[in-house]
Amino acid sequence: MTNSLTKLASLAGLALGITSVPTAYADFLKDSKASVSSRTLYFESDVRPLDADQRQTVTGLKFDFLSGYTEGVVGLGLDAQAVVGVNLGGGIDNHSNTTTNTVSPVKSDGTPVDEWSSVRGAAKFKYSKTEAKIGNSLAPALPILVSNDGRLLPAAYSGAILTSTDLNNVTFNFGRLTREIGRASSNWAGLGVAGGTRGSNAFWFGGADWKATDALTLQYYHATLEDYYKQDFLGLTHVYPIAVGQSFKTDLRYFNSRSDGRNGEAGYIFNNNGGYAKNVGEVDNNTWSAMFTYTLGGHSFLLGHQQVSDDGGMVAINNGSIRDGRGQPEGEGGASYYLFTDSMINSFTRAGENSTFGQYAYDFAALGVPGLKASVSYIHANSIKDATGNGSTFSEWERDYRIDYAVQSGAAKGLGFSLRRANYRTGVPESQGGYDADQTRFYINYTYTFL
Repeated sequence: MTNSLTKLASLAGLALGITSVPTAYADFLKDSKASVSSRTLYFESDVRPLDADQRQTVTGLKFDFLSGYTEGVVGLGLDAQAVVGVNLGGGIDNHSNTTTNTVSPVKSDGTPVDEWSSVRGAAKFKYSKTEAKIGNSLAPALPILVSNDGRLLPAAYSGAILTSTDLNNVTFNFGRLTREIGRASSNWAGLGVAGGTRGSNAFWFGGADWKATDALTLQYYHATLEDYYKQDFLGLTHVYPIAVGQSFKTDLRYFNSRSDGRNGEAGYIFNNNGGYAKNVGEVDNNTWSAMFTYTLGGHSFLLGHQQVSDDGGMVAINNGSIRDGRGQPEGEGGASYYLFTDSMINSFTRAGENSTFGQYAYDFAALGVPGLKASVSYIHANSIKDATGNGSTFSEWERDYRIDYAVQSGAAKGLGFSLRRANYRTGVPESQGGYDADQTRFYINYTYTFL
């Protein structure tokens, strides 16, 4: 762990040392922010048919330095980030290392490493209301790519992203990404999908969010992961204010995904989330979802439906199958979908999957307890197509509970706790990856800002 802490300390010293630079960098310094975040995670997973019990506790530190911009027509800036994770105990048993619940990097026998770390950064440029970032600390949160931060340390991407708000009420996002470092890895890898062992070095995307009115936002994005897939996204969000403290929100999402380049060839296979595919190994999918949320005071009621088309599963960047030069996994697993069904254990994205879901959430600030929130959600799906194509269909469900609390004042202000529990049951055969599972996560988060 010494080397990792040394990296953190060196980067922090470099960032803070900039404060001695003369007035030419006044805005660079004046608008700079620096912080250290800590996260401790207890992770418990029971994948029953595999006898794959896992209980692991890990802790991590993340240092962030976000500079302002230098003076001039084109402002220059720098973002820097260093992360380190430490395994405190537990992990995947040697006999059950087939589980994909990687919380930390693992050795060849499936046991966790003691610690892992990485240093990341990006140069940034600003002209008017247009900002470009080039480097390897990029963490997009867009419909076509959501950077995964569900375990201990956040994933990051290498490449370039341009964001512009020069046109009133419209936010444009364009970029090209080449590599990823996963949530449980200290290795950089090319970009792929579940089942693909060869990495692509080009994920292109572009699109816009248009705030048509104060209540209505429209979205369109196009993305291409070369040699894997092309994807178009359409989104609509509308919030109707009924009265003070009362509103009705509509959220519609549609994805169209198709094969690109070498997709389907050896090394560029998409496993269609373990489900059916009309063209084996290829991407061919339409997925739409509709969510409606009614909010009344501290209460929030959500009801929705999602349909995955019959010809193949929903696709997203997932590097879990990428292999290094020795044929060993890079440890880059972990994917996030811009879908409500992307829950703790399952994503509900197999071919033909027809999901209905609901959630009840309560914000205890309405009772005079700010910072305390709780929710329960349930997803039920049917019509999952048998991967063998014999005409059979299956069903599955997941139930998630969550309680969050953040200290609001005093010396511990900002200290946060999150307890999450999920139960997943499936009728999908084990031969197609259908395993009942239970999972518990407990997070302790704290961020200290010193600039």
